[in-house]
Amino acid sequence: MKLGVVGLPNVGKSTLFNAITKAGAQAENYPFCTIEPNTGVVMVPDQRLNVLADMYHPKKVTPTTIEFVDIAGLVKGASKGEGLGNKFLSHIREVDAIVHVVRCFENENIIHVDGSVNPARDIETINLELIFADMDTVSRRRDKALKSFRGGDKRSGAEAELAERLYQHLEAGKPARTYEATEEEKEILDGWFLLTTKPVIYAANISEDDLGKPESEISFLPEVRRIADSENAEMIVISAAIEEEIAQMSGEEKEEFLEELGIGQSGLDRLITACYRLLGLISFLTAGEDECRAWTITKGTKAPQAAGKIHTDFERGFIRAEIVPFDTLVENGSMAACREKGLVRSEGKDYIMKDGDITLFRFNV
Repeated sequence: MKLGVVGLPNVGKSTLFNAITKAGAQAENYPFCTIEPNTGVVMVPDQRLNVLADMYHPKKVTPTTIEFVDIAGLVKGASKGEGLGNKFLSHIREVDAIVHVVRCFENENIIHVDGSVNPARDIETINLELIFADMDTVSRRRDKALKSFRGGDKRSGAEAELAERLYQHLEAGKPARTYEATEEEKEILDGWFLLTTKPVIYAANISEDDLGKPESEISFLPEVRRIADSENAEMIVISAAIEEEIAQMSGEEKEEFLEELGIGQSGLDRLITACYRLLGLISFLTAGEDECRAWTITKGTKAPQAAGKIHTDFERGFIRAEIVPFDTLVENGSMAACREKGLVRSEGKDYIMKDGDITLFRFNV
């Protein structure tokens, strides 16, 4: 899973990204590796793996990962190639979801690029650049479909009509993800790779003093919430400055600090949870003396396709999946105890995987 972190200058984007990479480099829960200067891979925290590790004492524990990309270069006119516009847009095309950092704090020592703090305006600036880029894509799709339709390809007529309707939707300043498409239209849109169909999480960056306050009492947050709801987007509240502090701490220090703040989870943990929710992801687990590992799949994935995440041979030669829910395994203390009590289920090709399934795939190739 790859997430693109975007935001205007001086909104806290770089601070948040630095916190993410420091968390990876130094905090126990987030081993980190640098792929290139603006990309980092963070391990997804999953307490279930810790429990399995205590049970199996494996040689290796492997969490699933999320890749964060610090996408720089956005200025007004990016859709027309201004600044690093073309590079910015190409980077966004490569990510699964967008983390849009929005400044929701006043600080006279940190000058806003537009002279004042206004989250709605900042969101509109970035959204419009993505919408303009999509309008260009949709316009070209429409022209191509009309040409094919005139040449006798009737299916292209429906594509041209969809392009026209979507162009008007975008022209009204609305992202493509809010367009109510039919199943047939969704199939067509999937091949257009539009920027504004990407799921978005708005990360509302608040001051350290506002952390822990009710959302309604913090300046600008209700407006960001309203925008997120209108776009079917997620929103999390973070303090990038606090995240940087947390990233420097050991596991125990981090827990104590979060307890003192009264927020329970770090912003990074909440961001990862929101990403999973937004993208409809779950994890199944494999456990043994060699390795305990988490595997990320989409909700609704059937057993053979889940097996294919481990190895293509597992899917090709799938026989069955032996499954016990995580909570059942913990309650009974071991897989052997679960087998004795008949709690290990044998599931076939139509089984839809559940979050936390402890799984052993049987296959033959």
